[in-house]
Amino acid sequence: MDQMQSAQISSSQGFADGQNSATKDSKLSVKDLVHWRDPKKSGVVFGLSMLLLLSLAAFSVISVVSYLLLALLCVTITFRIYKSVVQAVQKSGDGHPFKSLMEKDLSIPPETFRKNVDVSLSYINRGLKQLSRLFLVEDLVDSLKLAVVMWLFTYVGAVFNGITILILANILLFSVPPVYEKNKTQIDQYIDLVRTQVNTTIAKLQEKLPGAGKRSKAE
Repeated sequence: MDQMQSAQISSSQGFADGQNSATKDSKLSVKDLVHWRDPKKSGVVFGLSMLLLLSLAAFSVISVVSYLLLALLCVTITFRIYKSVVQAVQKSGDGHPFKSLMEKDLSIPPETFRKNVDVSLSYINRGLKQLSRLFLVEDLVDSLKLAVVMWLFTYVGAVFNGITILILANILLFSVPPVYEKNKTQIDQYIDLVRTQVNTTIAKLQEKLPGAGKRSKAE
């Protein structure tokens, strides 16, 4: 009996492990998507995101959301009518085709909501602290860096609008990671050269700026 129970326990554990591994394999993280671990899923996500962004570029947000909801309603209503006709012809009592989905609990647990709010609040507070530090010029070099970045963004905004920037960012998100993964050594060498040059330039600026010199000595 003990041997049979141990065999049943081991088989159930093996089955559970298999289910867990299958669940992990079926779910792709964002990193796996942008690195194209599964080309089909990455292609679907990239295509849908590009379609959404291009739709937002051509139409207003209200129109895009309305068309998406209208398309979803057309699919669900058509499927509902089709299943009703099939049930009437076959005289079956299957009931509502979306009954299993309607019985699912879609409510957000209070613990999950509080946890996400706490995490978001920590990021918001950290961002507000950084903004106050930069705009109140706690460190002159960091504030000058922000000024240069904002000045460059004025030129970017004059050439591209927000949706165009999002489209370019989406293309870069799905193209840069696989390219970097294939040419990691060469790219890292160029990045190190650029980082060294930037650090050298910043060090020279810190020597000439009065506020930055005090900070470097304190560090």
